[in-house]
Amino acid sequence: MATVTRENIGLLNDKLTVTLSKEDYFNGFEQSLKKYAKTANIPGFRKGMVPAGLVKKMYGQSVFTDEVLRNVEKSLNDYLSKEQLEIFAQPLPLDSDARALDMNDPKDYAFAFEIGLKPAIEIDATKIKVTRYKVNVTDEMVGEELNRLQIRHGKMSEPEEVTGEDNVLNVKFTESDKEGNEVEGGITKENSLLVKYFAEKFRKNLMGKKKDDTVVLQLKKAFEEKELDFILSDLGLDKEDKKAADKYFTLLITKVGLVTKAELNEELFIAVYPNKEIKTEDEFKAAIKEEIEAYYAAQSRNQIHDQIYHHLLDHTTIELPQSFLKRWLQTGGEKPKTAEEAEQEFPSFADQLKWTLISSKLITDHKVEVLPDDIRDFAKQQLFQYMGGQLGALGDNQQWVDDYANRMMQDRKFVEDSYHRISTEKMFAAVEAVVSATEETISAEDFASKLHHHHH
Repeated sequence: MATVTRENIGLLNDKLTVTLSKEDYFNGFEQSLKKYAKTANIPGFRKGMVPAGLVKKMYGQSVFTDEVLRNVEKSLNDYLSKEQLEIFAQPLPLDSDARALDMNDPKDYAFAFEIGLKPAIEIDATKIKVTRYKVNVTDEMVGEELNRLQIRHGKMSEPEEVTGEDNVLNVKFTESDKEGNEVEGGITKENSLLVKYFAEKFRKNLMGKKKDDTVVLQLKKAFEEKELDFILSDLGLDKEDKKAADKYFTLLITKVGLVTKAELNEELFIAVYPNKEIKTEDEFKAAIKEEIEAYYAAQSRNQIHDQIYHHLLDHTTIELPQSFLKRWLQTGGEKPKTAEEAEQEFPSFADQLKWTLISSKLITDHKVEVLPDDIRDFAKQQLFQYMGGQLGALGDNQQWVDDYANRMMQDRKFVEDSYHRISTEKMFAAVEAVVSATEETISAEDFASKLHHHHH
């Protein structure tokens, strides 16, 4: 009977030694060799009629090695299961303890492995303090969205010349000097811009211009800061480069357009909200405000989850078996890494590991479950989003929607990714329900500055 001994060699770091006696593996080796002899395909011999000595000579050592290692792996896994050890990754073999395997000299063998143990952690989510931001949706915000919807659903015409800031210009930027002479090998880029995107002082240079007319501009004078960043990026220039905005371009107008805004009538109301019975402008504005509020409520919820994430990562004390994990980073991946590479990668790797431990603990503590119906509903929601919400008017009972969801349930990657996303969302929702939250009303501009990139 194989024996496994355990010895502590560091913080959350143990050494397991599996000792096999000859009796543990030799009978299995002989049985495997006989099976091999029956199936071996060796030229000059009929199948199953190869002499045992020849089979042993040709394949014996590899069969012997496989049998010993199979017994070691089984003994190790049985021990980990019986002791219910929570470990990181897989046990790492300690080469110094391995002995040469020789079928001609069968004896007791010992194999040593290093394991990294997961720490026990406790989390009291009720002690987490967060701020729940409520964005104040103003009449101005509703008005801007109303204007955007009127333009989006408006009709495009092509007037002869530029007459105002609502004209849409299809343009071609060609890098030039300030006289308009093209720079050899310079930047060229096509774009579509509203006249109002140009700096107010520059707009007069565009009035009265027609298709195929040109204007020479300097970026920093033609655009104000917000639009300038967008234009620099679109032209492939670095906005951090102070000299980028000094560049001159010749602007060729390839088309003059004008959107006639859609009228505020039932035709527009139905086009924007096909599922709502909206009859008046006030009802339309109320629906727009409701939609903006719902958007910011979702953003606020995401921001709370971000606060929870950072609080948990920064304030949960977790000790890790660092030496084991660094060695695992070197040898456990697809490509071996140097000690220096493992050292460099360890901080971000440790953060990911900490978050995995924290989220697993919270999922267990809050009894988070993801059911097949959750994944099926998630597939349907994705379909509705792809279709721009247009399916909403028809309800979600169409057979083909169900067929799509059932088809996605057969996609293993989709199911795994969806499971992770849904369990994470449910876990954050469960924690959000018990944290200590202070509500604060805030403007949309101030809220935008509070938003952080999510790392989880």
